Amino acid sequence: IDPARPEDIDAVAKCRTAGVKPVMITGDHKGTAMAIAREIGIVREGDTAITGAELEKLSEEEFRENVASYSVYARVAPEHKVRIVKAWQSHSEVVAMTGDGVNDAPALKQADIGAAMGIVGTDVAKGAADMVLTDDNFATIVSAVEEGRRIYDNILKAITFLLSTNIGEIFLLLVTSVFNLGIPLLPIHILWVNLVTDSLPALALSIDPAEPNIMNRNPRNSKKGFMTNGMIWRVVYMGIMIGAIPLVAFIAGLREQGVELGQTMAFATLMFAQLVHVRNLHSNTRSSLAISPFKNLPLVGAILVSAGLALVVLLIPPVRDAFSLVELDGKHWLIVGLMSLLPILVVDIFKLLRINTARDERND
Repeated sequence: IDPARPEDIDAVAKCRTAGVKPVMITGDHKGTAMAIAREIGIVREGDTAITGAELEKLSEEEFRENVASYSVYARVAPEHKVRIVKAWQSHSEVVAMTGDGVNDAPALKQADIGAAMGIVGTDVAKGAADMVLTDDNFATIVSAVEEGRRIYDNILKAITFLLSTNIGEIFLLLVTSVFNLGIPLLPIHILWVNLVTDSLPALALSIDPAEPNIMNRNPRNSKKGFMTNGMIWRVVYMGIMIGAIPLVAFIAGLREQGVELGQTMAFATLMFAQLVHVRNLHSNTRSSLAISPFKNLPLVGAILVSAGLALVVLLIPPVRDAFSLVELDGKHWLIVGLMSLLPILVVDIFKLLRINTARDERND
């Protein structure tokens, strides 16, 4: 008997919740293969097994039509493995294939992702594969899927943050130009925001921990780009929000004391609003206040460093003068502080009303 590893049962269960269908291909007897497949959860109600001899009798069209019902392949030959991979690919599915022998090489090459065994695998199998499992453990593949999803999510978080903050700056400058309200930000202010306030938090977002439900959702469509309707919607509305907040601060300062105070308040509000806004990117559905900031300590450090540098510009007279800014009193700091917290409030309301993900739910 060749018993399944205990961790394989959990790995197969994770595959199921993640929308990944596990299929067993073996040279063992059909009965033995079905027994192991049932034990680890590969076979479910409605699933069947087929032998290589039975597969030979099926035409390509018949096999393609019924391939989804087969969860176990027994007594198969190397050419059968390639045929199985191609049948799944004909349905536009992304196929991963594991193997260790020379006879597995063609199927490993044909698959979208070939995974060879690093311990018992032959050099031919490793050469044909896209990845090598150093522990020869199926559960490692599932962990790699989870890690891949986390990395992809974090890339989208960083892109969403950078695009929304830059759209916010464009919106601010566009509105003030169209309505001839004056210049809210000088070139040095924009440069500082882009280099310091945006960059450090965006980099720290790349190591955000995975969301709890990351393996409870179906795989994304690999043929679609990352700029889905849902992401475009979030970038646009968040960008307008980030631009509207310093716009109001600029107008308030402009009317009270003139353009210098307006620029100072716009600059300060824009910086701190963006640093608060980065917390919104942890999740598209969960409230930012419900997520501990200490789950990503580098992000906390990036926010503190960026905020510290912002305070250096705003509080130290020689630096403040170099940026053509003026000193803020207690009332102005209170306005800046309260307005900088608005991104959390606005986005959390959108999340609560499910407006933040409305376009995602329309299967864009």
